[in-house]
Amino acid sequence: MRFWDTSAFVPLLIEQPNTEKCRRWLSEDEAMLAWWAMPVECVSAVCRLEREGSLAPMEAEAILERLSQFGEAWIEVSPSVEIRSVSRRLLRVHPLRAMESLHLAAALVAAEHQPVGVEFVCFDERLAMAARREGFQVLS
Repeated sequence: MRFWDTSAFVPLLIEQPNTEKCRRWLSEDEAMLAWWAMPVECVSAVCRLEREGSLAPMEAEAILERLSQFGEAWIEVSPSVEIRSVSRRLLRVHPLRAMESLHLAAALVAAEHQPVGVEFVCFDERLAMAARREGFQVLS
């Protein structure tokens, strides 16, 4: 089971240096876990690239369609009072931004607070460091 942060999921949608590595990890993943807000972050990334001119409108539409297709396959970790509480603790002990703490809190809750054996896929260095400190094996 692997928990996918947005930084690792976007390369599955848009060709990037880490795309092949992410595709390989995805092919090995028995259960893709994702935080409830991750699709919103992906749409934000795609739309930003479109506004900047790095993606043509038709490319952006195709990528967003792929995102919708992926959404049918992952296990989504929904918001909860527990995730909010864990996120608040994480913000006090790690130098994380709010959304990073919510991703990590969602992963911890999904792992039932036993992260050993659960892989955390992430290319955000700050979040990866916090995930390691919380006990996850980080793929980056």
